[in-house]
Amino acid sequence: MPILPPVPDPDLSALRVALARLRDERGWTFDELAERSGLGRRTLIDLEHGRTAGSVTTWHALAHAFDVPIEHLLGALCNDHTRPGSKGH
Repeated sequence: MPILPPVPDPDLSALRVALARLRDERGWTFDELAERSGLGRRTLIDLEHGRTAGSVTTWHALAHAFDVPIEHLLGALCNDHTRPGSKGH
């Protein structure tokens, strides 16, 4: 059995930045995003300020609110390392 290199930790800071960027691009307040996503305003603030990582259900709701594939948001987790299956590794 081959020995694989350790999997890098996800870049949770990049996930937070992706959320802030999408909200900013649309000019939405936390209240507006809460209404569109069905999530609590406090949850959104905590996500964007890095106090929580959220659940898959939370990020799924956000992807629908922003009308983007969930990969658009969660892909930020791997921004600082090579994704599994990438050529050259």
